[in-house]
Amino acid sequence: MILVLGGTSDSLKICDLLNKMGKSYILSVATDYGREISKNYCKDINVARLDKYDMIKFARKNNITIIIDATHPYALEVSQNAMDASRELGVKYIRYERCSSDILEHESIIKVDSIKEACDIANKIGENIFLSTGSKNLGQFVHNLKNKNIIARVLPTSEVLKSCESLGLKAHNIVAMKGPFSYDINKHLYKFYNCDLVITKESGVAGGFEEKLRASIDSNIKTIVILRPSLDYPEKIDDIEELNLQLFLSNGAR
Repeated sequence: MILVLGGTSDSLKICDLLNKMGKSYILSVATDYGREISKNYCKDINVARLDKYDMIKFARKNNITIIIDATHPYALEVSQNAMDASRELGVKYIRYERCSSDILEHESIIKVDSIKEACDIANKIGENIFLSTGSKNLGQFVHNLKNKNIIARVLPTSEVLKSCESLGLKAHNIVAMKGPFSYDINKHLYKFYNCDLVITKESGVAGGFEEKLRASIDSNIKTIVILRPSLDYPEKIDDIEELNLQLFLSNGAR
C-alpha cells in the first residue's frame, strides 16, 4: 500500500498516475478543503494532521510500503515527520516537488529567505502591496507591514475569511479566489488594486507561479519572492514520468 501525503495540485497528478497504474493507495490531507479538491480523484482519503508518531501508527495499521510526499513546498514540518517515520519504519520515501522557474533571475524580482526579510524590504519600497502568499502566515504580514494597504488573495472558504477579519482586514483588502490564476487575471488584479508591489512564495510552475511573475514584470511592478526552504531529502523527483518509473520498479507497491 502507498501513502500519498497531499492536498496540493501535485498530489492530484499523483492520484491520476496511481489510478492508471492500478496501485492501491491512501491519500492523506490535513484539511477538509484538501479532501474536497481530492474526492473526485481518490476514494480512500484520510483527513488528519499527522505528526511523526501518527504517521508511524497509520503506516503500520495500513501496511504502507512507500510514502510519497507531495505536500506544499513550505510544509517543512510534515516533510520532516514523513522522512523520520519512513526511516523508523524502513519504508521507501519519495519527495515529489514541482520544479521552479528561470524567471526568478529577472531584474525586477527580489529574492528573500524569510517573511521577515520580505516585510523589511516591502516597508521600504511598497504602499499598495498584493499578497499572494496564502492565508497560513497572513498574520505575520499584517503585523510587520506598517501603515501599508494590503490586498490579500486567499481561498474563498468561511474559515479563511474569518481569519482575515480577525486580523483586521476589511472587504477591500481581501480577494477571495481559488487558483491557479492566469497571466491576464493576475495583471487585471494588480491594475484594479493599483498595486506597486507583489509578495509571493516560490510555489513552482504548477501553482501558477510564472503567471504571477510575468504579470508583475509586464506591469512594471517589483515582486518579492520568498524562496523555498530546503530539506535534505533522501530522494526528490520533479517529473511525473520519473515517478511512474520509480513506482513501476518498486516491488513493494501493488
